[in-house]
Amino acid sequence: MSTLKQLGHVFTGSWLNVLLIVAPISWYLAYTGNTSLWVFVSAAVCLIPAAGLIGEATEELANRSGPTLGGFLNATFGNAAELIIAFVALRAHHVEVVKASITGSIIGNLLLVLGLSFYTGGVKHGTQKFNRTAASSATVMLALAIAALVMPATVDLFAFGSLDARPEILDRLSWWTSFVLLAVYAAGLVFAFRTQRDPLRAEGRVKSHMSRAAAIMLLTIGTLLTTVEAEILIRGLEPALEQFGMTELFAGVIVVALVGNAAEHYSAVVAAAKNQMTLAIEISVGSSAQIALMVAPLLVIIGPFIGQPMSLVFNPFEMVAIGLSVLTVALVANDGESNWLEGLQLLGLYVILAAAFYVIPG
Repeated sequence: MSTLKQLGHVFTGSWLNVLLIVAPISWYLAYTGNTSLWVFVSAAVCLIPAAGLIGEATEELANRSGPTLGGFLNATFGNAAELIIAFVALRAHHVEVVKASITGSIIGNLLLVLGLSFYTGGVKHGTQKFNRTAASSATVMLALAIAALVMPATVDLFAFGSLDARPEILDRLSWWTSFVLLAVYAAGLVFAFRTQRDPLRAEGRVKSHMSRAAAIMLLTIGTLLTTVEAEILIRGLEPALEQFGMTELFAGVIVVALVGNAAEHYSAVVAAAKNQMTLAIEISVGSSAQIALMVAPLLVIIGPFIGQPMSLVFNPFEMVAIGLSVLTVALVANDGESNWLEGLQLLGLYVILAAAFYVIPG
């Protein structure tokens, strides 16, 4: 089968890709200088399938590259869409949106994705069992990553009495903390290379049905489309904030985070519906750990080079929300079983946190 035919099958193989028809609309609105909220909405809608294309291309390349290189590709490009969106927002000096999107990606994966997965799988299959050891290992790694991630904010609060102090020493602490987190992430890659098992990413999620050339072309298309739509999304952010009455905190935690993770959310829910709950947990918890270990540190390190430094000092409520999310998932995953009621409880906590983020003043 030719490369073009393989790409055609990919674009017609998922209902999410129907949303790509919105792309020309977002381009037209951006080209004409439109300043309505539809610029933001159209770009947000288009980013959902664009992120999905990157994810599918990455999985195809990983499956065709063997366990060693495949693990590296999964680890490198697993959260590429979130990194691109955050980089564009950081370059546009929306630092609070970037930090909020990091928080939103973590709590969204832990509460929304797991909640939907538990609920969907529980309704269809009743009580589901999953690998308790794998879930515990992923949760512990995530908890350790989060502890390091929020350490600069903790130092700011206890040593200087306020999260608004922001002395220069915290920028240096954030910088060096980022290198430590990346080193831990690199150690995870070494572990994957030696054991042929990636502790952060699920394996064997899809069967290969594309050539390497087609997968590379799909990855290129998805990356370019994501970059363009991220630029349009950030350009339309201010009108959306005004007309929807959102703060940058809410926009980052809920809207931007959901847009960048929607395709992966869908994969986890589908896995749960197929009674593959261990896979669903690996997708959600592994993605959260990757955000903390790779995406956030890279943004801190890149920031000064693009004229917008960023520290790891988060909003106090962001720290509380992350801590509650990790603790809740650790408790839920402790028994190795899930059901629809636990899913509903996780979803309820996510809705409560979302409402709280909405009412917090900007």
